[in-house]
Amino acid sequence: MSSGFGTVLKLQIFGESHGPAVGMCLDGFPAGFRPDLAALQAFLDRRAPGRSALTSARRETDRPEFLSGLADGRTCGAPLTAVLHNADARPADYAGLRDTPRPSHADYPAAVKYHGAQAASGGGHFSGRLTAPLCIAGGLCLQLLAAQGVEIFAHIAQIGRTPDRAFDPLAPERPGSGFPVLDATAGEAMRAGVAAAGAAGGPLGAVVECAVTGLPAGVGAPMFGGMENRLAQALFAIPAVKGVEFGSGFAGASLRGSENNDPYCMENGAVRTRTNHAGGILGGLSTGMPILFRAAFKPTPSIALPQQTVCLSDGAPVTLELRGRHDPCIVPRAVPCVEAAAAIAVLDAALEAGIWKL
Repeated sequence: MSSGFGTVLKLQIFGESHGPAVGMCLDGFPAGFRPDLAALQAFLDRRAPGRSALTSARRETDRPEFLSGLADGRTCGAPLTAVLHNADARPADYAGLRDTPRPSHADYPAAVKYHGAQAASGGGHFSGRLTAPLCIAGGLCLQLLAAQGVEIFAHIAQIGRTPDRAFDPLAPERPGSGFPVLDATAGEAMRAGVAAAGAAGGPLGAVVECAVTGLPAGVGAPMFGGMENRLAQALFAIPAVKGVEFGSGFAGASLRGSENNDPYCMENGAVRTRTNHAGGILGGLSTGMPILFRAAFKPTPSIALPQQTVCLSDGAPVTLELRGRHDPCIVPRAVPCVEAAAAIAVLDAALEAGIWKL
């Protein structure tokens, strides 16, 4: 399975949602860096389930056990390997699904590709549970990037039809702690919408907007190694992501060139642009302006309402009613996943470019 990412920084993710453990192996991370493990734990806690009424009731401590790569508190150059033991797995909740694929899950195509071997245990390797080790790797990358002056942060741009204020494309600001929005009033409306949707059995989709600041110009490579390419590949590892756009994105298709172009100027001796419709990337290369992108998340497909499916063994129609613990909206927990995926892609590109002596 294609569970690896990166060129210089090579990430492998392993495990299954309701198996004994999930984990990651991160090779190529520079030696001599002292990660803040308490800060890493706080980052993982943002993604972990069971922390509020707006998330799945599954309870996982998600405390990583590092098996290699750390010596005396510093990275030693060996591959960083960490596991998260699944303490609240309930494979019995999915025992009856091997022959009845859940709508909008990967069950059916996975059953075809892997001859049924991936059909049990809550989606197995296709589950959002695999974003937990993604966040271990991304959390480490975020810390190393921050030490070099590169910051990555995201907010909930929209849940259902309720929008948050967008980032300032020239000077994006970090959202508040807790529920990650820029407008607290919008955040309250989002919370109410998620709670109402959860009670009605109809989860909501959402959009996450992310910013990368402090990355020098010239990072990336044409044609398939561009920053959009790398970021998109990493973001689509998050199971619910169905769309990614950069800068003005699809809205730019309705603009004239005179409206969408970003004029250059000098600011404190540095080349800048007066606008940032490009989202900080041109020709696959960073421009030195903030990189801005948005990721669209589909509604959580595990719903409490009866759904139509088929029995794979005989083709008979079946009405499916799901059990288990599921998020009424995945996005509050997905924000750190977006930050993690972006950090892995950005650090890999920066290491490839050799812009820092690490």
